[in-house]
Amino acid sequence: MPTDPVPTGPAEPEPLVRRVTVLGLWALVVNGTVGAGIFGLPARAAELTGIHSPLVLLLCGVLLLPVVLSFAEVASHFRGTGGPILYAHTAFGPMAGFQTGWAFYVARLSASAANVNLLVDALGWFWTGAGEGAVRVALLLLVCTALTWVNVAGSAHAMRSVGVLTVLKFLPLLLLVAVGLPRLGPAAFPLADTPLPAARDLGSAVLLLVYAYVGWESALVPAGEARHPDRDMPRALLWGLGMVLMLYVLLQAVCVAVVPDLARSTRPLVDAGAALLGPAGAAVLTLGVIASVGGNVASATFSTPRITYAMAREGLLPSWFGTVHAVYRTPIASVLLYGGLTFGLAAVGSFAWLAEVSVLTRLLIYLMGVLAAPRLRGRAGVAPAALRLPGGAAIPLLGALVCVGLGSQVSLRTALVTAVFLGVGSLLFVLARRERRRRG
Repeated sequence: MPTDPVPTGPAEPEPLVRRVTVLGLWALVVNGTVGAGIFGLPARAAELTGIHSPLVLLLCGVLLLPVVLSFAEVASHFRGTGGPILYAHTAFGPMAGFQTGWAFYVARLSASAANVNLLVDALGWFWTGAGEGAVRVALLLLVCTALTWVNVAGSAHAMRSVGVLTVLKFLPLLLLVAVGLPRLGPAAFPLADTPLPAARDLGSAVLLLVYAYVGWESALVPAGEARHPDRDMPRALLWGLGMVLMLYVLLQAVCVAVVPDLARSTRPLVDAGAALLGPAGAAVLTLGVIASVGGNVASATFSTPRITYAMAREGLLPSWFGTVHAVYRTPIASVLLYGGLTFGLAAVGSFAWLAEVSVLTRLLIYLMGVLAAPRLRGRAGVAPAALRLPGGAAIPLLGALVCVGLGSQVSLRTALVTAVFLGVGSLLFVLARRERRRRG
């Protein structure tokens, strides 16, 4: 996440130390993408598209390719910190930069709420009834309170917890793929004898499964700490998308092959682990869910409040958001607000609906980045792109069509809630401007 939500121009020197290599950027892309989505979505994908669901996951990766390619070109213009917020600010001005930063905040907030829901569902494997009624709400409150307190108490504790959980999350996934590969024979996928899913179900599945692929945009933000971001960021994006696509398709295929009633599973990867390795496999995958989702939420709870804190320091949000704890020196107001909103959304929303809100806000961010690609070409004051896409504006146009097409699949409820969130951001922006004028 950025420390400056409306960054300075690309010609201004970046004061941060450049140590991150292309391998480090690739790791950020993969780590930012592989989060909670793949643990919760295989069942819903199977419900909508059956044994074709691995192909739908492949389709989602292909659909996002022009978006990622457009971001790769835009990223190669810049060497400073900020990612999509920097791109929107440079291409379209301060208001666009602010709205992109606020959309970033909303996307991370709704994703955190969705992931906390998934975390409580995973605990149900150890504790029957954990995901129901008052017990569910109490656990949601406990998780959000604990994460909030850790982040109020200091950044060292927060980052230590994120690091441990990040290391642990990949091991169960790789184990499941390795053990499940021998089960992926033709008998498990009689595609020729199975009718294709209905167009409406396919559209819903694509929109939902795109959630598993979002998050890579966060890796664009710390470009100011990369050695050669203009050259290495495009490579990291494309290599990262390729690896994630392959991992997701294999995981979905394993789930379809070994879980007979996958569409009704509340913990699909855990059930797949149980089918392949018995109770021990289920326990390992459950711990993997907890580690992955916990790491994702812990990371977001650390980084996302820094957006509103930095915006307040820049005068783009009311000064209350910039309040710092007198003892711990952490952005307590922004952290408390983020923790409270995460709990509130998690308590009233389901994983699937919250994931949809997160996807829609990210699609708006993607659309802004895609539209920036042709606008920045040859613009005065912007460095030449290290990567120039062929075909003129064809690839960015295709990426924009993908964003608009996917966005058209959301429910009216999701669109209205997202509009309210963005409207709140605009109101806060206006209040901050008035506050700055009063202070002179």
